[in-house]
Amino acid sequence: MTSTERARPGSGRARIAPRTLRTDRWWLGPTLTTLGLAAFLVYGTVRVFQQDHYWVQEHHYLTPFYSPCLAQQCAPDAALFGRLPFEFPPLIPYALVSLPILLLFRVTCYYYRKAYYRSVWQAPTACAVREPHRSYTGETRPLMLPQNGHRYFFYAAFAITAINTWDMAVAFAHGTDGGFGIGVGNLVMLLNVLMLWGYTLSCHSCRHVFGGGLRTFRTHPVQYWVWTRLSTLNNRHMYFGWFSIATLMATDAYIALVASGTITDLRILN
Repeated sequence: MTSTERARPGSGRARIAPRTLRTDRWWLGPTLTTLGLAAFLVYGTVRVFQQDHYWVQEHHYLTPFYSPCLAQQCAPDAALFGRLPFEFPPLIPYALVSLPILLLFRVTCYYYRKAYYRSVWQAPTACAVREPHRSYTGETRPLMLPQNGHRYFFYAAFAITAINTWDMAVAFAHGTDGGFGIGVGNLVMLLNVLMLWGYTLSCHSCRHVFGGGLRTFRTHPVQYWVWTRLSTLNNRHMYFGWFSIATLMATDAYIALVASGTITDLRILN
């Protein structure tokens, strides 16, 4: 045993100079996670502040990045709850209410916390890999305290997902010749809503809402049934998290391309 491997007096641990002795590609997972999160943040930021190509009037396609649209600049039919009587400055998103809530809901999500703690903050990066930090403070620092508010952000995110569902349903009632119609845009929005509900309902906080406060399920069979179904979804929470990010970007990109006239929405029915 070399001097760097000898245990310190009373420490009980060997001192190993290399950061890890692992020979597999342990760094691949954290790297891909960092790139995936960065891609979503960069794309979302650019689109939110672009403030254009968010609405297709003919088929009532509204991108989820602008829903609900509140600014005076919003297209009248795109404003589900009406428009505020003043224009937003250039750096204020049209969806001023929903975007901060959705960002806080994702940032404080138990899965995403694990994902960016390990990949971006490297605490820890991977099993049997020494992290670069000298000490561990957990979530006790002031900037980390809002993490504990995740369950409250869930309620607001649930309402916003319901609004996205309404946006999707309204688009089905605006075919090319009026009335019911189906286009590729409708299917893209439908898939996005399904992924958003999958992510929202598989949330740990949603599971707690239906069963976390009960002492026994014996006298609450309906809640037990719902809780078990949500628990099944919860096992796939990570997948819904990534799939919903992908569908959010895909839905926004498709609507932006149609709204800008770059492509034409392919109609399947009417």
